[in-house]
Amino acid sequence: MDSKLKITVLYESWGDEEEEVAPEPEKKKRGVKKRRKKREKHDREEIFEALEKLGHEPSYMMLDGEDKSLLALARQETDLFFNLVESYAGDDTMEMHVAAFLDLLGRPYTGAGPQGLYLAQDKSLAKKLFQFYNIRTPYFATCYQGKLDHSQEISFPLIVKPESEDGSLGIDQGSVVGSVKELMERIHYVQEEFKSPALIEEYIEGREIYAGILGNQNPEVLPLVELDLSKLPEGMPKVAGMEVKWEKDSEAYKLTKSAPVEDLDEETQELLSTTALTTYRILKLRDYGRIDMRLTDKGKVYVIEANPNPWLSSNSEFFMAAKKSGRSYADMIAEIIECARTDRRKRDKLHMNS
Repeated sequence: MDSKLKITVLYESWGDEEEEVAPEPEKKKRGVKKRRKKREKHDREEIFEALEKLGHEPSYMMLDGEDKSLLALARQETDLFFNLVESYAGDDTMEMHVAAFLDLLGRPYTGAGPQGLYLAQDKSLAKKLFQFYNIRTPYFATCYQGKLDHSQEISFPLIVKPESEDGSLGIDQGSVVGSVKELMERIHYVQEEFKSPALIEEYIEGREIYAGILGNQNPEVLPLVELDLSKLPEGMPKVAGMEVKWEKDSEAYKLTKSAPVEDLDEETQELLSTTALTTYRILKLRDYGRIDMRLTDKGKVYVIEANPNPWLSSNSEFFMAAKKSGRSYADMIAEIIECARTDRRKRDKLHMNS
């Protein structure tokens, strides 16, 4: 890697407010996110500090959803964008377009390209790809308002969630339903609240396993991490919903924790890692990503979803896995940067020779 690079940490303004704020119902667009409560420290700050430690020259740039911010992005003088954008103007379906804009400008950036972001975000399409490649995933149906796009034979209990949200938005203890009445009520809630099709899946009972992956040509599956849901209150569905991931004052948050998996036999670890790696490649993810899976008591592995550009804070599952592999936080950031720059150089070389 070059001794010193100008690296712009690119992020959007969503998520910086202290309180959760929802747009007025009549103004809400499909994909508009609710804001999370402010964290103790944003991952962009930790990344910035790591870049300084690595000897680079970091700077921040925020996209605020205005045209002038796109013009400023085009004019930004930098060697690389560390892309942390998850939405544009509050619309998470626009995430892929920011990456596409950078591609049009010919500017290098970290993380997934527009194809990978699109395939991972459209959970229904991703699941169809999993089935084509014989990756086990829960049976599902996709329900638009007044229209059932895709359906398989599924039976209760079911889990209902927005088709194109991430970060567990739209998932809570009410997402798991056991009757037609509960199902119809939840479908209505998802469609009205998120202006999104409802993804209906069979509920898979099992352990929540995360596989972080780092790299491009020869991607490495990092040590597996488990979100332990076993201590959730009796009767509460074992799902990683908003209560578990974001609501720090909730009992569910306090009773759950993530840690590297230590009790799996070699064969099961290999199955989980191979499944995650295949998923990463199928969805054209790049540089780094996280695959969320369920492991049943019979040893079956189900892919739940894929996360391009996952959260990189020092308390994230991704860094937990990287640390278990022997990497420091700065090592992890340096490797992501090198992946992005190496991949870019190879693509430029192919373009010049074509």
